[in-house]
Amino acid sequence: MSAARQDGLSAYIAVTAAYWAFMLTDGALRMLVLLHFHTLGFSPVQLAYLFILYEIAGIITNLCAGWIAARFGMTSTLYAGLGLQVVALLALAALDPGWALWASVAYVMAVQGASGVAKDLAKTSAKSAVKTLAPKAQGGLFRWVAVLTGSKNAVKGVGFLLGAGLLALLGFTASVLAMAAVLSVILAAIALKMPSGLPVGRKDAKFSEVISKDQNINRLSLARVFLFGARDVWFVVGIPIYFYAVLSDGTEEGNRAAFFMIGSFMAVWTILYGAVQASAPKLLRAADRPEAELVPEAQAWTGRLFALPAALALLVWIAGEPATWLTVTIVVVLLVFGAIFAVNSALHSYLILNFAGVERVTMDVGFYYMANAAGRLLGTLMSGLSYQIGGLPLCLATAAVFVALSWLAARTLKPEAEPAPA
Repeated sequence: MSAARQDGLSAYIAVTAAYWAFMLTDGALRMLVLLHFHTLGFSPVQLAYLFILYEIAGIITNLCAGWIAARFGMTSTLYAGLGLQVVALLALAALDPGWALWASVAYVMAVQGASGVAKDLAKTSAKSAVKTLAPKAQGGLFRWVAVLTGSKNAVKGVGFLLGAGLLALLGFTASVLAMAAVLSVILAAIALKMPSGLPVGRKDAKFSEVISKDQNINRLSLARVFLFGARDVWFVVGIPIYFYAVLSDGTEEGNRAAFFMIGSFMAVWTILYGAVQASAPKLLRAADRPEAELVPEAQAWTGRLFALPAALALLVWIAGEPATWLTVTIVVVLLVFGAIFAVNSALHSYLILNFAGVERVTMDVGFYYMANAAGRLLGTLMSGLSYQIGGLPLCLATAAVFVALSWLAARTLKPEAEPAPA
């Protein structure tokens, strides 16, 4: 292996390790905030508000992060993301329980917004590095991006369980301080030991280049909006609050047990999602097929996703009162949804890098993940609103509508499209 290639692989490993550490704290923080403020009496809509700036910040940051990485290099956005997450954790630890409700909501929204900026700065570096460093053999890019994205989601799933466990064992403030300390050590280690191998940026990169002129990238981004809206419309508020109502008896012991059960489900769902995502190239036999065939695959797998939330919404609505058999059915169906969703997500993550030009990869990736953040924002808003109006059945029915819209957008992709020339 050449020295340049070795440096590139070492840099990729360092970026991936830092990204894993970040996503562990990101998943834990989401669970800490959701469960802590639910026990303080926040309504589903108020809980959704806590995450609104997180998603809005993601939309704006992804546009800017692509240009920043193109202009100043990929390591610049990685360090900025890790550092800002440490600041956000420390700020959250300073929350005063004696504040008025509106002040607490505004403060947590602002801190979550900073955390959203941090996440997407780090994500841009990690995802763009794959395009630069992946092997050029057929299927190589798909395998690398699937492993990175799948492992990231598995780590975030562990973070959900970690957050619920820390809240039950240490409490809210001690948990966020512990995470800030660990992430600070990782940031210092990465900054001191980061090998060469990643692009350092180009001085002529213009912000106006961020908006893609490639129709496939724009259509794929639209499909991504509704795909992730279909997940978050039940995942962010609906399912955790529904399970809390079913599992908790209102006592302190009951709350702790509910925290662990909810955190465990969220963790298992996300870990399964990540594992299937990482296995998608093998599942689809990507190494043995022309890459153009993966566009119709993306369209077909989105179509397969629709029936699950639609049927589950009808079942929960007909059943009415929660029951053990219904809870088990919900868990099983949502795990199957997660597996099919993972294949969809892996195909989308591969296609954006396949469509992106080498010289503007960070900007194309940033634009695409801006759409990803827009989908999460849409799902977050509709999760709280749908649950407050119609409970879990309406959350799931809305998810089915979003899947249908994602499928319609994916149908417009052109299999013959080639990546833009470098």
